[in-house]
Amino acid sequence: MNKVTVAVAQWQKNNADIRRIRDSVFIAEQSVPPELEWDAEDATAVHFLAYEGEYAVGTARLLPDGEIGRLSVLKDWRGMKVGEALLGAVIHEAEQRGLEPLKLSAQVQAVEFYQRFGFAVVSDEFLEAGLPHVEMRRETPEN
Repeated sequence: MNKVTVAVAQWQKNNADIRRIRDSVFIAEQSVPPELEWDAEDATAVHFLAYEGEYAVGTARLLPDGEIGRLSVLKDWRGMKVGEALLGAVIHEAEQRGLEPLKLSAQVQAVEFYQRFGFAVVSDEFLEAGLPHVEMRRETPEN
């Protein structure tokens, strides 16, 4: 595998890659209804794409209120630190913009992944798009 790079993406320019990844992960693999996956937030979010070479293999978004979402990596690239690279880039961008606290709705299976980045569970388990989730928050450490 080539080195993975992460870039800030533009919805208008990069939505074909973003859609390809999210369609594959959320709609095809996890059976999330398309009407729940695609929302108006995409137009105002900061998007990120992870690339192996020039091929986009992962994506995430950051909303203006500090909510991270739609972090997804294509199946064949999981376990190769693509998610870590994506989340690290999103956190860095959020910090540059002064967004805190950061928050997200995590699928229960991904809680440990987010905990490694300083996120803590702040809710009971609930269903979102038919999948078990919890709310998580990350406070920026004081310097």
